[in-house]
Amino acid sequence: MRCPSCGFENPLEIKFCGECGAPLVKNVCSNCGFENPPRFKFCGECATPLIDQASASKSTDIDRQPYKQEDKGAQVIPIVSERKAPEAERRQLTVMFCDMVGSSTLSEQLDPEELRDVMRNYQEVCSDVIGRHDGHIAKYLGDGLLVYFGYPLAHEDDAQRAVRAGLEIVGAMSFDDSTRPATRTIHELPLQNKQIQQPLQVRIGIHTGLVVIGEMGAGDVREKMAVVGETPNIAARMQELAETDSVVVSSTTHRLIQGFFDCRELGPHTLKGFSQPMEVYRVLYESGVQSRFEVAITKGLTPLVGREQEVELLLERWERVKEGEGQVVFLIGEAGIGKSRLVQVLKEHVAGESHTRIESLCSPYYQNSSLYPVIDHLQRLLEFRREDPPQEKLNKLERVLEQYDFSLQEMVPLFASLLSLPLPESYPSLTLTPQRQKQKTLEALLTWLLKEAEKHPVLRIVEDLHWVDPSTLEYLSLLVEQAPKTRIFALFTFRPDFSPPWGARSHLTQITLNHLTWKQVEVMVEREAGGKALPAEVVQQVVAKTDGVPLFVEELTKMVLESELLRERGDHYELTGPLPPLAIPATLQDSLMARLDRLATVKEVAQLGATLGREFTYELIQAVSPLSEETLQRELAKLVEAELLYQRGLPPQARYFFKHALIQEAAYQSLLKSKRRQYHQKIAQVLEERFAEIRETQPELLAYHYTEAGLSGQAIVYWHRAGQRAIERSANMEAIGHLIKGLELLKALPDTPERIQQELTLQIILGVPLTATKGYAAPEVEQTYARARELCQQIGETSQLFPVLRGLAQFYRVRAELKTAREHAEELLTVAQNLQNSSFLLEAHLALGEILFWLGDLSAALEHVKQGSALYSPQEHRWQDYLYVQDPGMACCGYEAWTLWFLGYPDQALERSKEALALAQELSHPYTLAIALLFNACLHQFRRESKLTQERANTLNDLSNEQGFPQWLAWGTILRGWALCDQGMLREEVESIKRGLSARKAQGSEIAGTYFLALLAEAYGKAGEKDEGLRVLTEALIAAQKNGECFYESELHRLKGVLLVDSSTENNEQAESCFRQSIDIARRQGAKSLELRATTSLSRLLKSKGKKYEARQMLAEIYNWFTEGFDTADLQEAKALLEELS
Repeated sequence: MRCPSCGFENPLEIKFCGECGAPLVKNVCSNCGFENPPRFKFCGECATPLIDQASASKSTDIDRQPYKQEDKGAQVIPIVSERKAPEAERRQLTVMFCDMVGSSTLSEQLDPEELRDVMRNYQEVCSDVIGRHDGHIAKYLGDGLLVYFGYPLAHEDDAQRAVRAGLEIVGAMSFDDSTRPATRTIHELPLQNKQIQQPLQVRIGIHTGLVVIGEMGAGDVREKMAVVGETPNIAARMQELAETDSVVVSSTTHRLIQGFFDCRELGPHTLKGFSQPMEVYRVLYESGVQSRFEVAITKGLTPLVGREQEVELLLERWERVKEGEGQVVFLIGEAGIGKSRLVQVLKEHVAGESHTRIESLCSPYYQNSSLYPVIDHLQRLLEFRREDPPQEKLNKLERVLEQYDFSLQEMVPLFASLLSLPLPESYPSLTLTPQRQKQKTLEALLTWLLKEAEKHPVLRIVEDLHWVDPSTLEYLSLLVEQAPKTRIFALFTFRPDFSPPWGARSHLTQITLNHLTWKQVEVMVEREAGGKALPAEVVQQVVAKTDGVPLFVEELTKMVLESELLRERGDHYELTGPLPPLAIPATLQDSLMARLDRLATVKEVAQLGATLGREFTYELIQAVSPLSEETLQRELAKLVEAELLYQRGLPPQARYFFKHALIQEAAYQSLLKSKRRQYHQKIAQVLEERFAEIRETQPELLAYHYTEAGLSGQAIVYWHRAGQRAIERSANMEAIGHLIKGLELLKALPDTPERIQQELTLQIILGVPLTATKGYAAPEVEQTYARARELCQQIGETSQLFPVLRGLAQFYRVRAELKTAREHAEELLTVAQNLQNSSFLLEAHLALGEILFWLGDLSAALEHVKQGSALYSPQEHRWQDYLYVQDPGMACCGYEAWTLWFLGYPDQALERSKEALALAQELSHPYTLAIALLFNACLHQFRRESKLTQERANTLNDLSNEQGFPQWLAWGTILRGWALCDQGMLREEVESIKRGLSARKAQGSEIAGTYFLALLAEAYGKAGEKDEGLRVLTEALIAAQKNGECFYESELHRLKGVLLVDSSTENNEQAESCFRQSIDIARRQGAKSLELRATTSLSRLLKSKGKKYEARQMLAEIYNWFTEGFDTADLQEAKALLEELS
């Protein structure tokens, strides 16, 4: 039996340690009575936790009543909790297969009884090695062993433990003393009759992967810890590939041990039963690296982010040390927060100064090994090699001690004992009591350190103090007491759960490392990616999941970069497809699970909380938990104390938050899928029956839990409600997500009329947020409404056909496929008239009116939008905002304003536009407000009021950026560019207009294209680039002829004439033809405002030719037609020209 105090191996029957006298407490399971090895934390027979059995036994006696349903309705599934043994769970596991080579040959050489002794000794050696590394022997398979590392208790380094144990087993079978580990070998164990004449040989294979582990079997033949999954099979295949006396690991395990062991690549191998080849590695030996951070150094460290204040404080303390004012600094923080990184920064800063650096690392392997960090440092300082004979090691010790003027007669015996060196007869043997010898050794160690500090400042680093052994802690206590008057900087790092025994001192500084801010995480992600930008959604997931823990940021970013999710494009990365939720990296799985396993008795509460979400209330977890209130509160308090949860308030008003998203995910992923479904169903039903406010305000929460419970019918109902509610709040992206999830669930349901009706409803609603966020002309919008029309045809639905036709009419209108759009609008009107539905009639008149406007049929357009306005009632039709994207009353006003301006009523147009804007502001519907701003900005542009156009465009752009309306942002960008060009800011704003045009094109939007090209041509003209302006106008005229967008055709010809005149007087005849054509088109359309503008341009040209009478006659005729708008630029300009012609 191994002594838990000093590590000495004692015979099994001994009650007290023969080395240090400590009692050897037998680790007997209180549940089944099985006698376990001393370091087991779970019973090897029944898996009952062996830690704090007294409290554990009390907790198992507590009556856990399942939730009792008070209300009638759907049956609530009770959650049964039994903790006599861990339930089956999902987790990452490192599996070792160890096989003895040549057992058949041995069976020929030995008597069966002797063979039995050899096998038992072989198994005992393996068990000893595996036990010391906290592995668990799951099965003895003849001459082989199946071993788990990471269950029932996970460690941060289970893969390393497995490989280290494998190498030690290989060494323990050898006759060669130089390769033997510091453990018993098989050849030191007794056999009944004779020793075997050759060393035993083994082959070991190791693989790490996801498994389900728990009880299997039936009847009396049950296996307590059976593993299901491919992991043990792959480990077995690794063992088959191993040569004699070697350890072979898979590529997955190799990634977890890389840097800690030297390995030789064996290349890809096709494994029996597996389709894909797998890289295989042979482990040669340990590299000597002691920490994950040392491995990171060899690969290159990510530049430090966000620790400037801490570095400054460390350097300030170092300056004090150099002046003789010793300092002790605690660096405190959870795993991965960056303690070792700060230590490294300090080392780099002082590297050029004269000093002595002494570093020690505490280890979980040696937490009960007296003075292990000190011994390890001395062995490295003295340059001990394994093959050195004892006398050579003693000589090295003497040479170093002499450098400090120590009395060798006094010091050598102490240090020889400490280093387990035999003491020559020339030195007096130690006759001290164990306690006195230990005290003198600690004092000698401190004296040595103080002598060193007299020569140079000393940087004494001890990392991971949370794993320190008691004797080393005593030594450090002496150092802390002596430090103030020395030149020693003692820097200790540890985790928050360790409480140092030293109170507040003036020379003691405590630095607690906080999480990085989200901005610092973004910087770190970019640096980890080599300065190349990652897609925003990837960065958002990394920020959300890592909670500012640098190690988590590094590992999650590396995992994404090494995956097939991204491809490199110059100075950035882009996604290769949709981004799934990022999984927990394999490099973090063990460390996260270890934190949960350390709280085995409350792990079930953590898992239930994780199922509730990152954040949950006491009221909710109490409603779904089977535990009594007293037990639940106690166990939640333990999770809070362990800093897995944060708590706000006190029960029953308390709220709980998982400290890390990855901890929550690890707890959740460890649940069997069947258990998860059970939890989710219970949660959903309790929310539905007892939390009415959540049911109404957060339907997506019930939808999520019903989805995860596998109850698609209930889930779809709530995804529908969630999507509808999100649309009502203008949360369009969220609405899209909710509705798509509902549609995905529908795919798995039978093809019944009810299912078709549900899909139709969801598709129609989905069209609204898709239109708002992607634009009317987005392919997704067409696909959604086209699918909805197909569904309408399947079930013969008429009333629901209307919003589908409306969506398709909008799609084709914005794509400038005006003929098709008109056909859909006319069909809309027919459907509305047949149904005699006033809401449908309103939308139909609006749809037809807006299309007729773009076609240039202005009088007909005005008639239809006026009929729509007459039908509109804000109270009755406000719901249509959420079905047709915009408020129809506002849209009717807006189109009426535009049409009135074209028809020659600029003041009436302005009044109607103001009414539209006021209505939109009153409705508090962002999308409607954006369109109202657009109507108003365009009207001011028609009226040539550039400053007002700029103001409205700025407001539109701000709103579009805030709400995510890319199509209206493009319109606003173009209008703002025109306004600034009109005010003299030319070159840069021409580019702004072009950017807006490019954005519209990318969205598939073609409507108003001729208008916007006209604005660009006008800007080119003002910038002196007449040829570019003419080229753009030619493009616009071709588009108008092709798609029928004729509302601005008159102005295109007029602008062409203006640019021709400005280019050269030789173009006057061609320009005159353009102006006359512009007037003809305007007269055909009844577009009096455009006719006035074209006539003014023609009159100016005729004046230059000396044809004043003709010019005055035609200009006076159109000017005198107007009855309003005499303060507008067009009418004032015409009036001024008339006066010149008089």
